[in-house]
Amino acid sequence: MVKTTRNLLILSWLSVVLASCSFLIRDANLVRASYQAADYLLKGAKDIMTLQPRKNGVYPKQPILVTSFVNIDNLQQSSTFGRVIGDQIGSRIAQKGYKVIEMKMRTSSIFVQRQTGELVLSRELREISLQHDAYAVVVGTYGESKESVYVTAKMIRAKDSVILSSHDYWLPVGPDTKQMLRKRR
Repeated sequence: MVKTTRNLLILSWLSVVLASCSFLIRDANLVRASYQAADYLLKGAKDIMTLQPRKNGVYPKQPILVTSFVNIDNLQQSSTFGRVIGDQIGSRIAQKGYKVIEMKMRTSSIFVQRQTGELVLSRELREISLQHDAYAVVVGTYGESKESVYVTAKMIRAKDSVILSSHDYWLPVGPDTKQMLRKRR
């Protein structure tokens, strides 16, 4: 009887501890994760040039457009999270000396929705590249689970939609990230 009571108390205590752990999940360093994603995208595009000389990679003087990242379940929807990731990746690419075109300047080929961000419609990718003389476009998606968000970033050659490089990663969802994911429009 004493052993059963003790085991029940231990199980109860463990249940309380494990339940409280979900409240202890901290937000990942979003800036660090975004910068790392940008570094992977640039490295991957450079590797194409060295491994396959006939294929075009990306050079610092070639203009790059960076879009808001969108919800994988609804490609017409972004959030504060998706807009922040796009901005941070674009910022890092510019810091590395690449020519990044600011997408917040409205153009006819880019779907800009108030509070959503810049969403590139794939069938208009070629037109965008001609208008802005863009060589590549960085696009991305994110999908959330209860305690994580999964992100896919791709650098796509604008003239033919060939993926030059990609990077997949996940982040724990703490209170700040959860709030950014909820601010959708």
